[in-house]
Amino acid sequence: MSHFQRLEKALKKLNVTVNFERGIYRLSRPDSEATVLLPESLPLEAKAVKQLLDFAAVRQPGHEGHVCKACATPDFHPGSIAPVGSVVATTPDLVIPAAIGTDINCGIRLIATGMDQAHLAPHADACIAALRRCLLENGRNVPVPSKAFHALFEHGPEAWLAALQREGVWAGADFDRLYLEMAEAIGLDRFESAARHAPPALMPEREVVRDPQLGTVGSGNHFVELQVVDAVLDRHLAYRHGLRAGMVMVMIHSGSRDVGFYVGQRWMDRARAEWPKAVSHPESGLYGLTGPLATEYLQAMGAAARYAWANRVVLAELVREALATTAGCDGGRLIVDVPHNVVMREHGLNIHRKGATPAHAGELALIPGSMGDASYLVEGLGNADWLWSCSHGAGRRLRRQAVRASKLTDDAPYPWHCVTLREERRIEEAPSAYKPVGPVIEAQSEAGLIHPVVRLRPWVTFKA
Repeated sequence: MSHFQRLEKALKKLNVTVNFERGIYRLSRPDSEATVLLPESLPLEAKAVKQLLDFAAVRQPGHEGHVCKACATPDFHPGSIAPVGSVVATTPDLVIPAAIGTDINCGIRLIATGMDQAHLAPHADACIAALRRCLLENGRNVPVPSKAFHALFEHGPEAWLAALQREGVWAGADFDRLYLEMAEAIGLDRFESAARHAPPALMPEREVVRDPQLGTVGSGNHFVELQVVDAVLDRHLAYRHGLRAGMVMVMIHSGSRDVGFYVGQRWMDRARAEWPKAVSHPESGLYGLTGPLATEYLQAMGAAARYAWANRVVLAELVREALATTAGCDGGRLIVDVPHNVVMREHGLNIHRKGATPAHAGELALIPGSMGDASYLVEGLGNADWLWSCSHGAGRRLRRQAVRASKLTDDAPYPWHCVTLREERRIEEAPSAYKPVGPVIEAQSEAGLIHPVVRLRPWVTFKA
């Protein structure tokens, strides 16, 4: 029996009809439908299908708000609540907090150092030691005035930068560059926010806050990675962004840490509490928010999203400081900072992206593989059929519990070096636990979602 036949049989038990043609799965059941872009060589899991169709079926009794479209990119796989790699569009008066969860504005930041690997290699040991100290061993000094946090949540990123004092990591920061880099953060200018939605602990009466979470990578699949431009796939676009073969890049993948958990959990609980008492709760346990509460959620989410951006800014400054002191790097420049766990108001809809990346026409996006596989800088093509999105990575092939229980042998295409204080990270995030990134890129390129610009190979990965 083929994989498709087994899948069809499994989905039939869930009352789901499936059709597959030219790399696209079309899924339907009486209350919802969805499409999944996935090469035939990669598996489609019944659990992920059920999760996606459950989200496509979300309704709020007594309100007209509804899901307009649900789809998924090739890194599609089951999540704890929402499937990773899913994109759900709703009417402007409906949001689904659980579609984003607690890792709000988890995203990726890419910096071009301007240095070739040949120049940096003699300093590699000192560089790795410095990065290990600041990224993994709490060797960082990131003072933030409480008024700066208030400014971030109430007024925005520019106000946050203006309120920082030139101490600690900020003493050597190039603030002119930081102001300019805000323009390269996709969606940052569209996040609404209000300080009342943020954790009070970040805005105490004392003047300076030393937030233990700010400037930290986080667990799971988050990382900071030194990469090398392995191949230029579009020389005109690469030239426009100052990229060349052999150049060392820094990729930072992190989210909103405890602030995202604080906001996400509160609003998922709020959505459940708002369910009409006289109506049976949905079997899926998924709830929407409508009207003024939907707007309030977007403001709360925006507070966490701004914090996630600030967290990646701090991580980038820590890396820049380490490269400057060990290898004389001038700090390089930001190529793009892109989110993949947010709701964004686009084209008159609320676009929920869970492990999916905005890919509007002409905008850059990042699609990392595993720490033993390539990553890609791509340009979006603005494909409306896939809700102006692309994948946020290759996607897991095996869940972490399965990886820990198995005895995998790794056949990663590149030699990989993981620096971590927790051996389980090296095991759970092993390259063989992930899908190969090549077919994921190829499928999206052929379907008109993205255009690859450069391929990046991993050099050293830092996992918390």
